[in-house]
Amino acid sequence: MGYTLEQLADKCREALKNQPNTEGRKAVCTLVEEVLKDGEFAAKYIPEGTPERKVLYEDPELGFTILAHGYVGAKGSKPHDHGPSWAIYGQAAGETIMTDWDCLARPTETTPGKAKHVRDYTMKVGDAYLYDTGVLHSPRREGSTRLLRIEGMNMERVKRFPYEAVEAVSPAAE
Repeated sequence: MGYTLEQLADKCREALKNQPNTEGRKAVCTLVEEVLKDGEFAAKYIPEGTPERKVLYEDPELGFTILAHGYVGAKGSKPHDHGPSWAIYGQAAGETIMTDWDCLARPTETTPGKAKHVRDYTMKVGDAYLYDTGVLHSPRREGSTRLLRIEGMNMERVKRFPYEAVEAVSPAAE
């Protein structure tokens, strides 16, 4: 096997400590792509039957979290960001159609944010994408999939506010 979970965690920690910014996150994204080229890694850590959210590792110093996700059948989500954090999605099995969104208005505690569709693209096995802090995206799956994801912090402990998809309002209509 090319990578163990411990090796991946060590390399992520090193990248994020050396460059605690977008460049370090890009380096982690490249690591996720490398790991996903190793079919044995996915078979061991993200096997069929993986639950929708399984924490594999949470770094005690930097707080980043490595997760396995398994989805059975079709599933989609609304536009979202990861609050004060970032996330890297890596496709381990199946395909995910990702949508990028422009933020027209950030959400508040009482009002959902507004997001405008930008583009769709398909993540295939071995693809990984960084969604930096504040970047809006939404995954859609038309069949079963498995993902390796790294969050800048464990999102189970973060309150996030919803977004809704809207058509952009033209300046003349305001």
